[in-house]
Amino acid sequence: MTLEEINGQENTMDNADRVQSAGTALEELLLAAKKQDYLTVGVYESAKVMNVDPDSVAFCVLATDEEYECDIALQIHFTLIQAFCFDNDINVVRVNDIDRLADLVGADDSAEPKDAHCILVTSPSANPWKDPALDKLSLFCEESRSAYDWVPAITLPER
Repeated sequence: MTLEEINGQENTMDNADRVQSAGTALEELLLAAKKQDYLTVGVYESAKVMNVDPDSVAFCVLATDEEYECDIALQIHFTLIQAFCFDNDINVVRVNDIDRLADLVGADDSAEPKDAHCILVTSPSANPWKDPALDKLSLFCEESRSAYDWVPAITLPER
C-alpha cells in the first residue's frame, strides 16, 4: 500500500465520521429549533421568509429522495434557494431522507404531512439564537466548502 492509499482510507473514514456527526448535529438542531418555534417548513413558506426577512435565516436544509429527483420544478426551486443562501451567507445542506426529516419536524394540526423539501432554521435578528449544534453544522459546511463541496449531503442517524 502506498502512502496516498493509506491517507485516502483515513480521509474516507474521517469524512464518514464528519457526516455522521453532522447528521446528529442536524437532528439536534431541528429538535431544538422546533421547541423554540424557529423552524419554517416548506418551499413556499421558506421563500416568503427569505423575501421578507433574510437576516433571520440561520440555516437551510434541502431534502429530496428518489421519488422527487426528477421533479424539475422542485430542482429549480432548490437552485434559486441555494443561490439566495450563497448570496446571503446562509449555510445549506442536503438530506436524502425526506420521510425521516418530515418525522423530525412533525405534522401540523390538520394531520397532513408538511412539505419538508425546504426547512429554514430562523433566529430573531434582535436576539440571535445560539445553539451548539448550529455551530457544529456551520463548521461542517465551512470545511465542506473548503473541499469544494458547496452543498454537502448529510445522512440523518437511524431511529
